[in-house]
Amino acid sequence: MLSLLGRDLWIYRGFILSSVKRDFQSRYRNSLLGALWPLLQPLAMILIYTLIFSQVMRARLAGVDDSLAYGIFICVGILTWGLFAEVLNRSLTMFLDNANLLKKLSFPRLCLPVIVFFSALLNFAITLGLFLVVLALIGRLPGEALVALPLLLGLQLLLALGLGLLLGVLNVFFRDVGQLFSIGLQLWFWLTPIVYPLNILPEALQPWLALNPMSGLMQAYQGIFLHDAWPNWPELLPVGLVGVSCWIFALLLYRAKSADMLDEL
Repeated sequence: MLSLLGRDLWIYRGFILSSVKRDFQSRYRNSLLGALWPLLQPLAMILIYTLIFSQVMRARLAGVDDSLAYGIFICVGILTWGLFAEVLNRSLTMFLDNANLLKKLSFPRLCLPVIVFFSALLNFAITLGLFLVVLALIGRLPGEALVALPLLLGLQLLLALGLGLLLGVLNVFFRDVGQLFSIGLQLWFWLTPIVYPLNILPEALQPWLALNPMSGLMQAYQGIFLHDAWPNWPELLPVGLVGVSCWIFALLLYRAKSADMLDEL
């Protein structure tokens, strides 16, 4: 099944790439600044978190003697969580949003999660590039541990796409899934150490929040950018296992329900 899927996606690569390009262009069509918006929006966010929080609000990380540490800490969390949330939110409605396209054109429906993947990754790459430029300008660019960043992103996207496909199929048949997950995603954000370090919580709570697969990933990201520290890969093994499990369940569900999806759309 996987080899057949890979072959189909390769055959429709032109359709996938043109869809990603069209999606990117549609975001900024008819705007005065046009192509500048993909740069200005993330740049404003990065400057707010790295400078305003650190210099104006004087926020500090406990045990870290660096005035910019908290700004970098929260910026890393917001950027990487933004990628995760975008993939999940778009995957959740990808079949519903493209219902007319699915009814009019014949193409593998699993092209849609691939389009979501590349669209989200393109937006994230622009933001990450600007963030790295800002870190270089303020003298906080990580060293060799930055090499581990693509591997962490791969783990995160494995989880996001697997869970997103699973929810996307369920949302076709049960529309309450979308509403419930929107609430759940907000709760998930606050249960992940993005705006606070895990070690400030009561010790009794820390093991429970550590069960959150995004907690380990987020701490690994923060370790790279704050301490130039390599991730502890054995600790991230559960994230990979959860991601692979989501993909297996998602593909089985998709295979079982794909024939009925058009009738529900």
